[in-house]
Amino acid sequence: MSLGVEVIVFGILTCLPAKQATRCKIVCKDWCALLSTRAFETAHCSHSLIPSNQKTLLTRLLVCSVYPMDFKTGDYGTPTNIQFPFPHGLKGIATLAHLDGLLCISLQPTNDLVLWNPTTTKYKLLSTHTGQGLYNNVNDVVGLYKGAADDYNVLHIKRTTGVTTTQIYSRRSGTWRQIPFNTKPEYATRMFIWSHGTLCGDTLYFTITEEWDVFINVVIAFNTITEKISEIPFPPVPPTSVYEGVLANVQDSLQMLLMTTSGGTKKKADLWTLNGDRWYNLFSTPPVTRIPFSTWVTFTHFMTNGTWYLMSGPIKLYEFPTESYPLDRFYAGNWFQGNIGAIFTETLVSPTHLN
Repeated sequence: MSLGVEVIVFGILTCLPAKQATRCKIVCKDWCALLSTRAFETAHCSHSLIPSNQKTLLTRLLVCSVYPMDFKTGDYGTPTNIQFPFPHGLKGIATLAHLDGLLCISLQPTNDLVLWNPTTTKYKLLSTHTGQGLYNNVNDVVGLYKGAADDYNVLHIKRTTGVTTTQIYSRRSGTWRQIPFNTKPEYATRMFIWSHGTLCGDTLYFTITEEWDVFINVVIAFNTITEKISEIPFPPVPPTSVYEGVLANVQDSLQMLLMTTSGGTKKKADLWTLNGDRWYNLFSTPPVTRIPFSTWVTFTHFMTNGTWYLMSGPIKLYEFPTESYPLDRFYAGNWFQGNIGAIFTETLVSPTHLN
């Protein structure tokens, strides 16, 4: 292809949906080579990160179903079943983090960490013979972020007997390296529950909670450029409440959906946004009484497009009008980063490095 034709083809193909762009690889060798470059991957990804490309992946007994979602109504469309491409003996997967169409998952029962693109079905095993990249679902947490030169990185935090060990996997080099991660020793104990990482700007945020004894609730911020950490307090939590704080990156603003239950029956949700090191309340729902507590704390995602929806899979748990604060897409809850499934955007981002 001449340079002018290649530029035109490049621009057209970056606007295609991911699956259609993939099919174009069989047109000719030049197109296949073009679609296999990191430059095309980056350009196509930037066009793909829109609400209409969001999908929900649900797993049930090794059946993996991908549902389209209607952002205007919150409804699910007709699912498409896909086959897991992983080695034989698989008992299940747990979704730990997602970014630009890539999922970081762990395989059961081997506990291998994997980068997987459900759209292309390509994957990369991250575990090594020396024990790196093996995930413990009780003590470990994971964050996924993009570093310098579009290098996708996995931050793997392991807690063992009060000691935190942290390693970073680089897609570019295909290797792990260990870094210091100096939090308070008590955070590394089983008393504390950690969330997986939420990326906002150049920072990964983790919630750390202990609500049964010492009542400590903090957000740990990991700067992906300097690899330094800082600590941010939670928004105000009502006393004698059971609560869960769910972080989300909303239009490059870190927000927390704080779910609380008090008196055994009264439930409400507050949406907070972080400005500097202070939280500001964006809106609060009226008290909710009709939803069982067990269902309230296992919601999977939330969104609003004139009406605020709290979802549990394809089921709308709760909705109320909030036209003053529209969100731009669906946002996953902490419970969605586990065996249930994941929300992801269809892209061509590869789990292995492209030239």
